[in-house]
Amino acid sequence: MSTPISTPRRLTVIIGPNPPDRLDKALVRDTPEAEGLTRSRLAKLIAAGGVARRGEPLTEPRARVAEGDEIEIAFAEPAEVATAPQAIPLSIVHEDDELVVIDKPAGMVVHPAPGAPSGTLVNALLAHCGDSLSGIGGEKRPGIVHRIDKETSGLLVVAKTDRAHAALAAQFAAHSVERQYCAIVFGLPDAGDPRLHGLAGLSFEPGGVLRIATRIGRHPTDRQRQAVLASGGRHAVTRVRVVEAFGQPPAAALVECWLETGRTHQIRVHLAHAGHGLIGDPVYGGRRRLSERAVGAAAVEAAAAFPRQALHAATLGFVHPATGETLRFSSPLPDDMVRLLATLRG
Repeated sequence: MSTPISTPRRLTVIIGPNPPDRLDKALVRDTPEAEGLTRSRLAKLIAAGGVARRGEPLTEPRARVAEGDEIEIAFAEPAEVATAPQAIPLSIVHEDDELVVIDKPAGMVVHPAPGAPSGTLVNALLAHCGDSLSGIGGEKRPGIVHRIDKETSGLLVVAKTDRAHAALAAQFAAHSVERQYCAIVFGLPDAGDPRLHGLAGLSFEPGGVLRIATRIGRHPTDRQRQAVLASGGRHAVTRVRVVEAFGQPPAAALVECWLETGRTHQIRVHLAHAGHGLIGDPVYGGRRRLSERAVGAAAVEAAAAFPRQALHAATLGFVHPATGETLRFSSPLPDDMVRLLATLRG
């Protein structure tokens, strides 16, 4: 279990271009998602006098803000979480004194959270690494520099030292880390489809590679989801290449996806935006079903029963923070996706 220890925290948020017409909306847009400050929590902080501009408290959510305003937010947050080590089996792809590369199974949460205080990858790494963790930020804990969703399988790298944590975080920020995913989607995202040429943010590159470049941020009405936004959010780029099509006419496809950026749910949101949501995705896949006429009854049933988004982090490449060596790791498709592909081919 996890025991949060609260400490005071101060955060400065700089209001970006074309801000919304009220303070609370501007803070929701411009506060980093990693801070976990929802609109309702920000409203409470505003009412409690915890939000200020140039030292003057802003206690009205409707207060006007301007581009470049520096808004100070004072709040209490868990400084550290006392997370218990748990002897959970891990698939270790690579490990050295600086880092460890994990092949995460679907169903495992990366980091403890209120809905998943134990049984996470962090719990497992604390037990696995033990005294080999030299410390991240003064604590003996693994350094999580990127995450993959609970129901997504595949590769991720975790830092064991401050040096590795800083260097890997810099590579992710610079978009220099190679991340290639495999996904099984509804329909065929093909350059010959005129519909795709008319969608905002979509274009095709040589070799039939679909490039999706949009802004992604929290959904305006459902805070648990992400969405493609006309303004606000963060710039996101995904490239998609068709590997294999299934059905006649094509009803599904195996695709490779490359992340240029790494926003929350990026591949799932971008493919849904293109009209080719992931099979098994309960959040972004909609209620779409395969055509029995195109792929047969067995494939329709297998796709409808697939218990998670059909997404796998297959390739991960980065520069080692200590040696400077370029490392590249691959993970084969998990059994559940292999079985789904076999049924689609049948």
